[in-house]
Amino acid sequence: MPALAPPLIAWYGENARDLPWREPGFGAWDVLVSEFMLQQTPVARVIPHLEAWLARWPTPAELAADPPAEAVRQWANLGYPRRALWLHRAAVEIRDRHAGVVPADVDALLALTGIGDYTARAVAVFAYGQRHPVVDTNTRRVLARAIDGQAQPGPPSRRDLDRMSEVLPPGRSDAAIVNAAAMELGAVVCTARTPRCAVCPIADRCAWRAAGYPDTGDTRRKQAKYEGSDRQARGAILRELRDAASHGLPVDGILAGWPDSRQRDRALDSLVADGLVEAADGVVHLPR
Repeated sequence: MPALAPPLIAWYGENARDLPWREPGFGAWDVLVSEFMLQQTPVARVIPHLEAWLARWPTPAELAADPPAEAVRQWANLGYPRRALWLHRAAVEIRDRHAGVVPADVDALLALTGIGDYTARAVAVFAYGQRHPVVDTNTRRVLARAIDGQAQPGPPSRRDLDRMSEVLPPGRSDAAIVNAAAMELGAVVCTARTPRCAVCPIADRCAWRAAGYPDTGDTRRKQAKYEGSDRQARGAILRELRDAASHGLPVDGILAGWPDSRQRDRALDSLVADGLVEAADGVVHLPR
């Protein structure tokens, strides 16, 4: 395996973007919220939402004290709104199980609602300075190209964590930097469609480049078109409910002008099933 850590550390020191979660004093709760928001969402969209969220709820206990409807409302148009509900539930669990302090232990973090391998390890590493592999989509792409010679990574697996563990240097601080650097490299240089190999710090160690950039296929699941989808209908329903008073809206009034009534009903049913809205006595409202 090529030694990727030294050039990644040097490159990151000179090229890391100035982002809120990289500022000194950014605490464990702040990191946790940012990681929830960054799932499948571009950095530029996340930053203003993150700042507003942390200004309103600077601790888990403060979020837990408010009804989940407020979390869904504050989430606004960030997308994938179940994350707001999960984050609220995690805040309640942190308050009730951990005395309001985000746990540092990976297993304890994994036991919280909405937290998977990536988020648990990101909090443990970036908030608490532990040494663990942290693997997101960008990291997986860097590893697939540099080590496996593949144009795109395969489906996520435990092997991703094992591979990243092999790349990490022994020291906690350097290991944290390499974790962050691999994600950063995938986000701004080793991108999915137009990699900038001429400025890549590990280009001379990249198996994909050495093989002549072969097209090895792409097994990533494609995102369905948003326009005209059930996801669009779900978003429109939530937008109406966020703008409505706390008592909600009559079922018959939800998306009254939506062109496909069956799709509207299907979207509403799925939101109820997900716990994002509640319906009773002909009225629909955000969860209380």
